[in-house]
Amino acid sequence: MPSDPAHVEAIRKSHERCAALGLTRIGHGDYTPLPRADLALVHERNRRLFVHAAPVMELLLEQILVSKSMVVLADTQGTVLHSVGHSDLLERTAKVALAPGVNWAEASKGTNGMGTALVTEEPVFVHADEHFMYANDFLTCSAAPIFDPRGNLLGVLDVTGDHRSFHAHTLGLVKMSARMIENHWLTEDCQHALRLHFHSRVEFIDTLMGGILAVGEDGKLLGANRSALDLLALSPAGLRMNCVESLFGLSLPQLLDVARSASTGPLTLTLANGLQLHARLQLNWPLARPTMSLLPSGETATDAGATAVPSALVRPSAPPVPSVLVPRRERTRAADAEAVPDLSWLQTGDAQMEALATRLRRVADRDISVLILGETGSGKEVLARAIHQESSRARLPFATVNCAGLPEPMIEAELFGSEGGARRPGALGRILQAQGGTLFLDEVGDMPPALQARLLRVLQEHELAPLGGAPADVAVISATHHDLREMVERQAFREDLYYRLNGLSVRLPPLRERGDLLVLAQRILRRHGPLRAPALDAEVVRLMQSYHWPGNVRQLVNVLRAAAAMAGDEAAITPAHLPEDFIEDVQRAAARRPPGPAGAQAGTGKPVAQNDPAPPLAAQPDPAEAGATLEELEMQTILRVVQELDGNISLASKRLGISRNTIYRKLRRHS
Repeated sequence: MPSDPAHVEAIRKSHERCAALGLTRIGHGDYTPLPRADLALVHERNRRLFVHAAPVMELLLEQILVSKSMVVLADTQGTVLHSVGHSDLLERTAKVALAPGVNWAEASKGTNGMGTALVTEEPVFVHADEHFMYANDFLTCSAAPIFDPRGNLLGVLDVTGDHRSFHAHTLGLVKMSARMIENHWLTEDCQHALRLHFHSRVEFIDTLMGGILAVGEDGKLLGANRSALDLLALSPAGLRMNCVESLFGLSLPQLLDVARSASTGPLTLTLANGLQLHARLQLNWPLARPTMSLLPSGETATDAGATAVPSALVRPSAPPVPSVLVPRRERTRAADAEAVPDLSWLQTGDAQMEALATRLRRVADRDISVLILGETGSGKEVLARAIHQESSRARLPFATVNCAGLPEPMIEAELFGSEGGARRPGALGRILQAQGGTLFLDEVGDMPPALQARLLRVLQEHELAPLGGAPADVAVISATHHDLREMVERQAFREDLYYRLNGLSVRLPPLRERGDLLVLAQRILRRHGPLRAPALDAEVVRLMQSYHWPGNVRQLVNVLRAAAAMAGDEAAITPAHLPEDFIEDVQRAAARRPPGPAGAQAGTGKPVAQNDPAPPLAAQPDPAEAGATLEELEMQTILRVVQELDGNISLASKRLGISRNTIYRKLRRHS
């Protein structure tokens, strides 16, 4: 193990702090988790951190699977929020616990990765007998703090395993994962700001090593990631004291002019100390805002039309506030793209979708629960929002709970809220947040059994105890890719809740069975593409119509967004603009097809021309699969794609249009 002098000194100082706190090396610490109600409050307080960290933790776990370690997330107090990994690490000893609710602050457990990183606010590893308490010396920990864009501490990410599994690279992986979480946070915080991505080396601009600087319309710096602070040699406090001009010697309008002139590649910026940085600008200021927009005929725009603005469209006026000239037709396009659809959204020329819209309109405002069945990525949440928008509750809240994406305590807090104490107010759950409106239960088949009983009681009695017996007036829409009927038969889902949710059951067809592919493609390009949506080249249309779209509408969105970005200002998307993995998938599917004409063309409902490629085999289910459930068909698709790609989950994720975390979760459930 390396014995870096700085590391040795950090451990020595930590031991001194522990001794000053009155801890003893023969102590064991308190491993009792927080009471359930208190833990729910902690989860509620750190919900956003969990949402950003959970998928990154799964990715980190993939990198350390062989070490049989745990990936742990803790808040600023050292309380564990979430952990994933090998449970056998915990089963071998009762001396420690890495479960949610247990506190690992240095003042409680002595020197350890999480607790010490929170004190020093620096990445740290604590190996074997470097732990202050002998009870923990069988562990090795690597931890890194997580900060928001203004330098405030959010929590800590940690990998803990048996000391025999120590690897010098683990701390580096944890540090990179923490930076990934911070970058996600920064992007969300500053989604309507100019973002400057930069590095001293061109090839590092868009990597985790790249700096990201968020800039306001007045040229002030709104936030930065840690790579940016390192490259600029600034502290978070120093960042707030600077602006674009003080850093780069350019006013904001001048910076935008430089960016336009360097539109074919990265621009070069020079710091006061002479260091040269290569950068690209991503401009996300709202299109329409009274303080910054000049519109035809003296009109003013509203925030409803906010969208991303390519730098080529920006025309700065008097500094420091840039102005944007927006044609009326483009403002209408932007507003339409942000509009919440009602059931007319389903009317795209596909007979199945037309029939679906008709059925749903008949039950609107009749207090009938709707259960949406469909494959992953087929648009179940969009459909739920359309049902809400069609009803008389449209002006009231629409609240969503993802029953598959959160651990049980967090789902409970999400649904039912938490009670407050003398010093803290309680947190409202989604049911009360949706009062008078609609509650959408996404992936309801994954709801834990204990919560199924509680939800049923609320829906039947229309009262949300224990929060003062508040009445629960919500329309309920639920969705799942599982076969709930089959789950009821094997007692994995409550029968009484199933019938309560299944007032009307509707099936959202997968994209390969729909005849509105091109209509959807045009909508997606208008909504997610550049201001002037490019057309689709005839060859691109042919490729899209011959494809089986295992990831459904979500995959179509991903493919078209990437293609539109590659097309840039070109009038049409050609095969050269399509993602490489999509082209490879189409070619691989074509190689598997038997010769001769074959049925109907995927996504069109029309016969395939003699010289057109037949639809892939996945679009023509084997007779043995005809009676399979949605979940089984989806699982078969995932297994087939993973096998075809020799187990490469990253490529499988791109091809299917679903996240790597989802694939791993389904593979674990299937095994």
